[in-house]
Amino acid sequence: MKFKADEIASVIQQEIEQFESRIDVREVGRVIEVGDGIARVYGLSGVMSGEMVEFPSGVNGLAFNLEENSVGVIILGNFLSINEGDEVRSTGQLLSVPVGEAVLGRVIDPLGNPLDGGGPIASSQRRPVEVIASGVAERQPVKEPLQTGIKAIDSMTPIGRGQRELIIGDRKTGKTAICIDTIINQKDTGVKCFYVAIGQKESTVAGLIEALRANGAMDYTTVIVAGASDPAPLQYVAPYAGCAMAEYFMFKGEHALIIYDDLSRQAQAYRQLSLLMRRPPGREAYPGDVFYCHSRLLERAAKLNDELGGGSLTALPIVETLEGEVSAYIPTNVISITDGQIYLQPDLFFSGQRPAMNVGISVSRVGGAAQVPAMKKVAGGLRLDLASFRELEAFAQLGTDLDAATQARLDRGYRMTELLKQGLYKPMHVTDQVLSIYAGAHGHLDKIPLEKVHDWEDAFLKFVREQKSQIWQKITDTRQLDDEAARELEAAVTEFQGVYAAAHKQAETAMV
Repeated sequence: MKFKADEIASVIQQEIEQFESRIDVREVGRVIEVGDGIARVYGLSGVMSGEMVEFPSGVNGLAFNLEENSVGVIILGNFLSINEGDEVRSTGQLLSVPVGEAVLGRVIDPLGNPLDGGGPIASSQRRPVEVIASGVAERQPVKEPLQTGIKAIDSMTPIGRGQRELIIGDRKTGKTAICIDTIINQKDTGVKCFYVAIGQKESTVAGLIEALRANGAMDYTTVIVAGASDPAPLQYVAPYAGCAMAEYFMFKGEHALIIYDDLSRQAQAYRQLSLLMRRPPGREAYPGDVFYCHSRLLERAAKLNDELGGGSLTALPIVETLEGEVSAYIPTNVISITDGQIYLQPDLFFSGQRPAMNVGISVSRVGGAAQVPAMKKVAGGLRLDLASFRELEAFAQLGTDLDAATQARLDRGYRMTELLKQGLYKPMHVTDQVLSIYAGAHGHLDKIPLEKVHDWEDAFLKFVREQKSQIWQKITDTRQLDDEAARELEAAVTEFQGVYAAAHKQAETAMV
């Protein structure tokens, strides 16, 4: 048998050209111990902090503690499917989540898996969960208003696009309700909304999703759920995952709003992980870097400069206090990171003041810069007026005789307080808010009985929209309340007072 040398040479040449190195180099380790959502792994000497690792059951983990002889891994999923001695592979990738238009209107977990039965998230783009926040040079001052639709907030503690405004208070004081109203109020504004539920009861979250759906807000909202029954690693990761999804729109030059409900639960999940990993505990047993845990998250909210597209991400973190203890560790930390806080007081809530905002402690450090000029004009002295009313009210409870001027101030204060009350899931247009507050601040409600204030307000707003629509449109378009508009508005209120008094008298006659 003869060999043809040229044929053999050509075959070898062809094989060399088509040769591909298919060696899969991965670090492999072994699970030493596992339990309570964490695993200790031996052998992953080259793994990076925050790198994803993979267990045989398909569950992923995150390298959390890099120690001399082992790696502490937090398990993002069911840790009961992992056993001692299991093989662990490093992936060389950081944790990322799907982003883009595909996540809008969906209910998902912090890893981007759907929870609403609506099929997989069809997004080709992913974004790392942990990124460095934009620097000072990449930002611009907050000056564009983000309307919540709540009179008390938009008039006294205005929120701007790119701001971080903390909502703080005891449990069951209406913290979440403010955020849901704000989401509903973003309809037709182009603001994409993200609601991150951390450690909440799943029945509560289901109720919120129904409320959003009923008000047509789920079309532009994503709900990220790490429920009370989910392991601590998922509750810890959830806010960063939601932030990554919202940041995608900010860097596209669009506007996004994200709500963290609530960061005290996330801090508790982080404390649990840190103590299990034997990190040294600090104040209230929280680890020393719990401040960094929240600051690196909240600093990602920003209003980008025009060169980067001028997009914004507004953050409304929620923190729950115990017995009004604002000076506890987590509340003081988050207060020092944010640009102001809305403090909700149980006494006010139970006395029927909803939202139960304490005007004295609540503040927005952006101030009037993020307020519609018309609102700034009518609500400029509102905070001081309400603060002096509270003092007068406390004094009047002593039962002393009051002069006519003091009694008049008290009466107006009661009516302004009543006017600032608002129903659940009923955000108001900013022009309607301006009209209401103008009428109250200029004494047009002084003669109206307290229980009729909301009837008067509803009838007045309807009257302006239907019969004086040019005033409403003018304030809406210009966002100003100049002298001419103020004169027209004053004439409209005076005219309405006559109409209302006549209608009221006719109704009383009919009842008799």
